Amino acid sequence: MPSDYEKQSYWHTRFASEKSFEWLIPSATFMDIIEPHLQQLPSSAAILHFGLGTSDLQNHLRKRGFTNITNADYEELAIEHGRQRELDAFGDVQMTYLVADATCLDMPERQFDLVVDKCAADAISCGGSDALLSAAQEIAKYLAPDGIWISLSYSASRFELPQLPFEVQVISRIPAPKLKPTDPDIYHYCYLLRPKRHPGSWEIPESSL
Repeated sequence: MPSDYEKQSYWHTRFASEKSFEWLIPSATFMDIIEPHLQQLPSSAAILHFGLGTSDLQNHLRKRGFTNITNADYEELAIEHGRQRELDAFGDVQMTYLVADATCLDMPERQFDLVVDKCAADAISCGGSDALLSAAQEIAKYLAPDGIWISLSYSASRFELPQLPFEVQVISRIPAPKLKPTDPDIYHYCYLLRPKRHPGSWEIPESSL
C-alpha cells in the first residue's frame, strides 16, 4: 500500500468524494467469517469498530441485532458518512460515532467485548511497526477480560510484532479474486487476537502441587 495510507490528509481528500468502499471482501462475507464468535455474544455486547472508513460493516452488525457499537475513525468525514449510512438504512441513528486515533485512544471509560477492523490495521502499519504496536496496546487497554479483536488483513505477517500484547490466530484464509486462471494464488487473512495473560495468572500455586 502507498505510504500515505497512515496520513489523515489522505483520507480527508479521499472521503470528500468517496461514499462507499469495501476493503478486500464485502462486509457480508466478513460477517459470515465472524459469525461463530458473534453467536457467543449477547445482543447487548459492547463492540468497537475502528477505522470504519466508508464500509457498511456497522450496518451489518446492527442488522445482526447489535446496537451497542462504537464506530471510530480519525477522519471526521468517515464519521459523517457512517452516521448517514445508518440513518439511510434504518431511519434512525442508534450507534455511537467517534473521531479517534487508534494509536492513542481516548474514549469514555468502557470495556469492549469485541473489537473489529476491516483493514484498518493495514493502514496503520503504513506508519511503521511502532504505530501498529501502539494501536494494539491501546486496543488491549479497552478490551474486556474475555474480549477479542478480529482483524481482516491482506498480509500473512501483519501481527508478527515484538511485544505484541495478543495471542494471534488465523481464523480464515480468503482467496483473492484472479484476473486470469494462471494468476498465482493470493490470500487475505482474518485474524483472531486474544490478550495475552498476565505472567503468572495461569500458574498453579505451589501449595496445590
